[in-house]
Amino acid sequence: MRLDTAQIEDAIPLSHSAGQIPAVIADVNEARWLEIAHTARSQQNRLIAMWGSEAPDGICAVNAAYECEDGILWVRLATEPGPPPDGSFPDLAAIFPYSVRMQRAIFDLTGLRARGAQDARAWLNHGNWPNDYFPLQKQATGLEKFESSEADYPFIQVAGDGVHEIAVGPIHAGTIEPGHFRFSVVGEKVLRLEERLGYVHRGVERLFERTPASGGHRIAARIAGDSTVAFSWAYCMALEQACGTAISRRALYVRALLLERERVANHLGDLGALGNDAGFAFGLAQFSRLKEDWIRMNAHVFGHRYLMDRIVPGGVAVDIRPETATALVRQCDRIEREVHVLRKIYEDQSGLQDRFAGTGRLTADVAGHFGVRGMAARASGQTFDVRATLRPAPYDDVAVNAPSDPRGDVAARVAVRFTEIDESLRLIRALLADLPAGPVAIDMKPATAHSCGTGWVEGWRGDVFVALELDANDVVSRCHCHDPSWQAWPALEHAIIGNIVADFPLINKSFNLNYAGHDL
Repeated sequence: MRLDTAQIEDAIPLSHSAGQIPAVIADVNEARWLEIAHTARSQQNRLIAMWGSEAPDGICAVNAAYECEDGILWVRLATEPGPPPDGSFPDLAAIFPYSVRMQRAIFDLTGLRARGAQDARAWLNHGNWPNDYFPLQKQATGLEKFESSEADYPFIQVAGDGVHEIAVGPIHAGTIEPGHFRFSVVGEKVLRLEERLGYVHRGVERLFERTPASGGHRIAARIAGDSTVAFSWAYCMALEQACGTAISRRALYVRALLLERERVANHLGDLGALGNDAGFAFGLAQFSRLKEDWIRMNAHVFGHRYLMDRIVPGGVAVDIRPETATALVRQCDRIEREVHVLRKIYEDQSGLQDRFAGTGRLTADVAGHFGVRGMAARASGQTFDVRATLRPAPYDDVAVNAPSDPRGDVAARVAVRFTEIDESLRLIRALLADLPAGPVAIDMKPATAHSCGTGWVEGWRGDVFVALELDANDVVSRCHCHDPSWQAWPALEHAIIGNIVADFPLINKSFNLNYAGHDL
């Protein structure tokens, strides 16, 4: 499916400049809503995100963003809150199975319900607010206080001889964020896993509406600490598109440099944790050392270990000096040598490979069924990468070779991480070698009328998406941020089937999905 406005009724293309992703927005009726979904599915285009919105005049809409060959199709269907048939929209779960949890979250927040949905259980509302209170409706102030009345969650049960359940979480022994995992097992073999998340819902989307659009990047940067660059770039991309602002080529290069450094830091940390989860503490020690060296350089050069608030509307808050570029390249060379040595050790360690090989296999069909993207999908034979497929600037100058592996198991996800580190190090060198001249930031003027923008960035975990609606005078009407974990969490439930319970921490870490950034 392509962004052909002649084929999409009432479609309005959003302006875009270098570094932005082409996008089209279309207001549709129910028949067209379903037709577009069926067309997207038949042409193997993916549903990126779904969310609900309410305009100041009280008109509500359910929104869907689709991944097209050349950009993003943003579809809006006007509807009303309330019980079906009035307050509803056509269910998309039969077309895109992974839309179920998004639709459940939409109802919890806005009161807009998917008509005919088989799974209508609460997702974000754990009994912390009444069933008839919807925090993203304009009539809600967000200051209401309620006593928690959490009830038992109706997990889907598996019946049969010898089947029993193991409940894990939501509070965990380590630093992992809260999430409940309900295993149905026979002996040690897992028959089914069902997750319950939403414990760290923070009201981020309402917070955007109370923050000037020019300051929204600071909220986006705090959605997920391990993806602060990806989320803040996606937000700024959406804001700049909505305001019709083109930033300098130099700023785009520095943004990409920060994104690749964020990718390397996370892969270094995860490779150590994966070694540790398989009983190879040496790997944890060595990769922890390398990650610490890497993020200390972030602090020295960019002023923040995790690069928070380095990306700002109109560009970046930091610049690269020649001596800094030299130091960064030298660090890339040093890290690359050490990572290659550690990769050889990992590949030669028989106990490690025995734990990795064949464990937590996610087939290409299952990855496609759930719309998985990013590192986990590329470890199941897929090749999609926003940087490589759509090539937004500066990736039109420094082409990305997105690595993939067809095996789909923990071993494949480890291998892809190693290869992605190599590729990011190459990209960092290339960006520094050809850094354009010019300013790193420009002054942005706020929108003078209602406008929309989208941001789409390939974070280390996968594609991060932001849909932004602005009103005049620097006002955010609606901002929805989407983490790739929405699609990957259901796929993880399938990857564990047939494995033993003791392998779940290893499988879970091999995906390393987002909790808080997923719950917003």
